[in-house]
Amino acid sequence: MPRTAHDEHHWQTIAQRYELEPGPINLENGYFGRMSREVCAHYLEHVAFINRSNSLHVRQQFEQGENVEIRRQLAGLIDAEPDSIAFTRNATEALQSLIRNYNRLQPGDQVLISDLEYDTVKGAMRWLAGYRGVEVIEVSHAHPASFDSLVQTYQQAFTQYPRLKLMALTHVTHRTGLVMPVQAIAMAAREQGIDVILDGAHALGQIEFNLAQLGIQFAGFNLHKWIGAPLTLGFLYIAPERLADIDPDMGEFHYPATDVRARTSYSTPNFPALMTLPLVLQEHRAAGGSAAKGARVNYLRNRWVSQVRPLPGIEVLTPDDPRLYCGITAFKFIGRDQQLMADRLLKDYGLFTTTRAGAAFGSCIRVTPGLATSAADIDVLVNAITELSVD
Repeated sequence: MPRTAHDEHHWQTIAQRYELEPGPINLENGYFGRMSREVCAHYLEHVAFINRSNSLHVRQQFEQGENVEIRRQLAGLIDAEPDSIAFTRNATEALQSLIRNYNRLQPGDQVLISDLEYDTVKGAMRWLAGYRGVEVIEVSHAHPASFDSLVQTYQQAFTQYPRLKLMALTHVTHRTGLVMPVQAIAMAAREQGIDVILDGAHALGQIEFNLAQLGIQFAGFNLHKWIGAPLTLGFLYIAPERLADIDPDMGEFHYPATDVRARTSYSTPNFPALMTLPLVLQEHRAAGGSAAKGARVNYLRNRWVSQVRPLPGIEVLTPDDPRLYCGITAFKFIGRDQQLMADRLLKDYGLFTTTRAGAAFGSCIRVTPGLATSAADIDVLVNAITELSVD
């Protein structure tokens, strides 16, 4: 782990770049991240400017060149070509576009989801049953999970359901922060002729990855979680050689069929947010990128998990295999109402977390430190869980 991951002075300097509202310690940074003071000010300047200039600047400057450079810089974030990405409002919109417009399904084919997928992704895959006549297969992952068990669950499904053609796969699960062994699963899927649509919403910005090495050709991402961009920014990725396998979105005509931007709905975007992206990406790189951010939140995660896991009455749901975790981790108070306990963390200790449900293991409490979280904040959490575990 890089030395700076546990260098509190260094990360206090980073934290000072963010404006924090007085109140509870926020350990729910997985919903969306903060913009730095400078990014926020830059964004507001763009809001005021676009409001003044209106369509004049957008038509003559932004649409004629600025957006091309912004798209080029964004593509560089994932080592992709600019013609492989299209802006969306968020990862959900990107993934829904990819699922809706995937054109290689025939009636009777099968598509695969798991209990750990994001609910809107599950909904989109189930939508295919009515509109494409396919069968939806859902698998549940064994708990506690291991690298081998996760891969084996999919290998068994591939053997059991020979008509599988498409699957959703979440890189970092939003319920527990479990990091899926994407490369191994995608390789097994490819050997069976199954395409993978990757949900990278929580991965981008805290995990280093290369889509080509992972074997991923379709993916959706957020920019407002770990990258530090304003809300309303995400993008989809389609490997250029697979563009023809995703239809233009609902007859989209603003771009030619050879343009990836035709694969999602054309609408008036948040121009000020997009114009802020170059500064956002500059700050991301200056902070050390995904490697440094990931190492920091992993350090904070390990600081509380190592002390909480042995406690009686506590179950940490995310494994300690470094291949399978990131900064997000979930736990539960065994045999107790998780929402009630999350409420007590907030009321009695000033710790804001969130509950998550829907997986085979039931409800849990998700803890997500951010770049402004200190080791002292984490120690408050450890003390709180320790006291509540015997309450």
